[in-house]
Amino acid sequence: MPGIRSPRGKGADLAGEDEKRRAAAVFDALGSGYEKAFAHSEAHRRSLEWLLGRLAPGSAVLDVGSGTGRPTAATLVAAGHDVLGVDVSPVMVGLAGQQVPGARFRCADVRDLPLEEGSFDAVCVYFSLLQMDRAEQSGLIARLARALRPGGSLVLATVPLDVEGVDAVFMGRPVRVTSFAGEELVGVVRAAGLTVLAEEDTLFTPDHPEAVPEPHLFLHCGRD
Repeated sequence: MPGIRSPRGKGADLAGEDEKRRAAAVFDALGSGYEKAFAHSEAHRRSLEWLLGRLAPGSAVLDVGSGTGRPTAATLVAAGHDVLGVDVSPVMVGLAGQQVPGARFRCADVRDLPLEEGSFDAVCVYFSLLQMDRAEQSGLIARLARALRPGGSLVLATVPLDVEGVDAVFMGRPVRVTSFAGEELVGVVRAAGLTVLAEEDTLFTPDHPEAVPEPHLFLHCGRD
């Protein structure tokens, strides 16, 4: 009924927990191999350079899906910023803590993480939405936008394909992928109250024997 939200049933909760466990298991298994496969992404580094150019000294940055901590958290910490990384994989969080001791890392699902409004100067979301459904992606982007201080920045990267709940293989591991086409994602970002200030489309091939070229979209956004 309009205006009434139905409660989630136990079945939905259990399904959600299963999805989280599967996502954690994939990246636990990949470990440092994930970092190696994506280490040569020049578009990612250009995105970080764009962000660094907008940050005041000592800015508070949230890194969503922080992985091994490199290059995102490492680059930001080296520039003197206060970084909180969040990742669902305990293995990734352990690696990040070792590799980037100057940042703080939490093993958690960002969907369950309390986010205070206006608490961060910037938020990074590099390829960390692809195992969420579209409603979850849209809702999370809106929450992250609200977590930004006025004038804050959000950088988001994804594989811009019009797919929903598609079974795929990522670096030898089975995954279920959902994404938006580029124009649709821009619409989601704008609906969250953000302005797209710059974007880059590129084709990237991860350094992995089973990898094929894949489209990458980087959105560089600001909150008024």
